[in-house]
Amino acid sequence: MGRSDYKKLKGVPGIYVNNKSGHYLAEKRIGGKLHSATFKSAYETKQWRKLFDGKSYKLATPDSQCSTLKEVWEVMQKVHFPTLATSTKDIWRRRYKLLETIEHLPMDQITPSKITDWVQYWVSIFSNDEYQSGRGKAGRCNLNNELNMFVSIFNWYKQSEQFEKEALPLTNPVKTKHKKLGFIKPLPDKRKQINVKDAFLFFDFLKPLYRDLAMMQFYCAGRVGEVAGMQWSNIDLKNRRLLIKQTCVWDAGSKMFLELKGFPKNREPRPVYITDEIMEVLNRRLAFRLPNNDYVFHVDGSPLNYGTIQVNYRAGQRKSGVPYTGTHILRHGMAKLARQVGGGLDAVLAMTGHKDLKLADHYSKSTEDDQKEFSQKIMEHIRKQKQNETLNQFDESQSESSFENVICLRKFKTGTNS
Repeated sequence: MGRSDYKKLKGVPGIYVNNKSGHYLAEKRIGGKLHSATFKSAYETKQWRKLFDGKSYKLATPDSQCSTLKEVWEVMQKVHFPTLATSTKDIWRRRYKLLETIEHLPMDQITPSKITDWVQYWVSIFSNDEYQSGRGKAGRCNLNNELNMFVSIFNWYKQSEQFEKEALPLTNPVKTKHKKLGFIKPLPDKRKQINVKDAFLFFDFLKPLYRDLAMMQFYCAGRVGEVAGMQWSNIDLKNRRLLIKQTCVWDAGSKMFLELKGFPKNREPRPVYITDEIMEVLNRRLAFRLPNNDYVFHVDGSPLNYGTIQVNYRAGQRKSGVPYTGTHILRHGMAKLARQVGGGLDAVLAMTGHKDLKLADHYSKSTEDDQKEFSQKIMEHIRKQKQNETLNQFDESQSESSFENVICLRKFKTGTNS
């Protein structure tokens, strides 16, 4: 990483900040020799500039009886991470990266004001021209994921046995305002809940293996890893019952198959009724069943790789012209359909296997298609109302005009009518 990647930190001699990573470069001249070092936080950088003697330095930490964020994170990885899915662990490690700038702080000194400073610092990094240039839609939109990551760490810290005494009096420093402060730009417009018409159009443009995989994913409202890891031993054709029990684990970088995990994301097997449509898919896959191989979906006996699934899904989405991308749109789409047909979140929970009502609501929430449908119904109602008002006004005018030439008999008899 060249010196050109850094810019001078205003008002602080000898310290530079990287335009992309946000890391710091410190320089200090001692006895005519220039020394330099890089750090993840401004605090460490300033301490090095202050204490480095040309050979070593000892980081001065604030007085506290609490563990630092870094210490909590390291214990959390040892104790809590074994219970998490591989994909979840990878995501959490990525999201923690930005928190490294405050990981030297004890937990009781990470206050709302410190979180505010941290948010404002990263917003300034991600908003600058050097970062935004050439990134297009990939540019950072907000800091919500990182703030949620800190909340997850803090909640585990509060509930853990390792830190229960020191964590007891502390309260979560992340407040509602921090997500507002962390806004950088609007999220890109991305439709997630594929409708039935577009789903079947998408299926038509897939190769047979991936068409069956996508159809099974849609019918089961499953995660793609669960369907890719589906086993014949968990399928009872006679009693029309299958169990979503295992799931494929893929490498986050290469997207190659790593292992078949013995339980899904929420760690609970989920039974699925085999409808006629699911039965058709399974009957087609029976022709490809191999001895001593339990995978329903495979390529010559080998489990599917996520990268290959992505390539085929993207090709089908591009060729069909559907306005949806990704592999999760089928799960979202069935969740939405379940809410529309079933009339509530209970139907969504039954189809997707979620245990959290908030997640079920998120997957099946109102979308642009709902707005279109309801706005058309409302406009039709308005048109009918206006039409009825017009007819009523016409009837009244007709009634009034019909009495214009009527002579009052009382006036006629008394001679008052001329």
